[in-house]
Amino acid sequence: MSMNLVTLLYLVASVCFIQALKGLSHPTTSIRGNLFGMAGMAIAVLTTAALIVELASDKGVGMTYVLAGLVVGGGAGSVMAQRVEMTKMPELVAFMHSMIGLAAVFIAVAAVAEPWAFQIVAHGQPIPLGNRLELFLGAAIGAITFSGSVIAFGKLSGKYKFRLFQGAPVVFKGQHLLNLVLGLATVGLGLVFMLTERWDAFFAMLALAFVMGVLIIIPIGGADMPVVVSMLNSYSGWAAAGIGFSLNNSMLIIAGSLVGSSGAILSYIMCKAMNRSFFNVILGGFGGDAAAAAAGGAVQRTAKSGSADDAAFILSQAETVVIVPGYGLAVARAQHAVKELAQKLTDKGITVKYAIHPVAGRMPGHMNVLLAEAEVPYDQVFEMEDINGEFGQADVAIVLGANDVVNPAALHKGSPIYGMPILEAYKAKTVIVNKRSMAAGYAGLDNELFYMDKTMMVFGDAKKVVEDIGKAVE
Repeated sequence: MSMNLVTLLYLVASVCFIQALKGLSHPTTSIRGNLFGMAGMAIAVLTTAALIVELASDKGVGMTYVLAGLVVGGGAGSVMAQRVEMTKMPELVAFMHSMIGLAAVFIAVAAVAEPWAFQIVAHGQPIPLGNRLELFLGAAIGAITFSGSVIAFGKLSGKYKFRLFQGAPVVFKGQHLLNLVLGLATVGLGLVFMLTERWDAFFAMLALAFVMGVLIIIPIGGADMPVVVSMLNSYSGWAAAGIGFSLNNSMLIIAGSLVGSSGAILSYIMCKAMNRSFFNVILGGFGGDAAAAAAGGAVQRTAKSGSADDAAFILSQAETVVIVPGYGLAVARAQHAVKELAQKLTDKGITVKYAIHPVAGRMPGHMNVLLAEAEVPYDQVFEMEDINGEFGQADVAIVLGANDVVNPAALHKGSPIYGMPILEAYKAKTVIVNKRSMAAGYAGLDNELFYMDKTMMVFGDAKKVVEDIGKAVE
């Protein structure tokens, strides 16, 4: 393969990635976006594989390594994608970020060990100063991304008893000072490597970067984990871009920059949706503060409950219904049952709309994907800023498994979530809330909406409850 052909194919792959991001920006074009993304990645992988085989001194050995990588990587990705549930998508994203970070570290180590193999320099020649800087930055960011993503994965999963993997923040005295010292030491060692090309400085820098990734994430509570995953997404992109500069690989530079910038933008959107500053999240502990406040100020209150038949009667008398889907709906896989209920209400002449919070389901777009899977019409789905003005005129707001995103506590000064934009379901004439129990939400706060006079709680699995309501509506 000529380098001109390789450059052309990488450019085509990069254009596909750009088109993928453009397509994924809206539900109606998301399938096309995914197809562009898959095509771009296929071109990039096959081009790289062919290039590796061509440059290998032993073509047979080179082909063996390439095939082994494709089988192991492709097989692992296929198995995980088939097994993952929609409710576990944030964990899958965190896992993928960790792999990208680790890949950046491995490539950087290999490039430092044998720069001539990557055509950075001729055999026996020192690595240029600029390439050393790129390798240092790519390896450090990759190491932080890997270890930080592992911690984020554990916190999101909630399956592991190891203290660092639990949702509650892990804090200790002098934590921020320690992070500052480690950060300065990491930069210092990286500069030493850059100026002297010393291996010991490079590996010491890597070790500190791995430790920093853990220490940066452990003080962050569960409520902020979606922002952390988005932030790590950005880190993984910049790590790839840094390595791309070292290898003079235009496709890695473009793809890494796309991931890095889009992840940063997504982090900003999520912080804005939760009324959080980026630095406030990184300096940690929203989940912990919220939980402590909830535990310290807990008051015994009584919520009004009803049955599926009661809910069906209220819905049947309404003219306008707004459905607010949340994480509980995703866990119960109730999206199809909700679509059927909405259709029955529509057939009765009732206007039905869906209200989506930017972080509902613990990840942007989570609820949109669930509703799209159930083939809910796009013109019935509204984002928070578009639907909030209509809750005051709605006869019924039915909240299915959502908690923090409809909590009026966000309106009160002194609340840990004060100022967080919420879906204003509390303004509807009647509110029906489906939950398994009165347990607090992801932020660890009790929900004032549940105790309002206009609110009726219907307890049980979302799918079963919605199906029963649908039968009663008939």
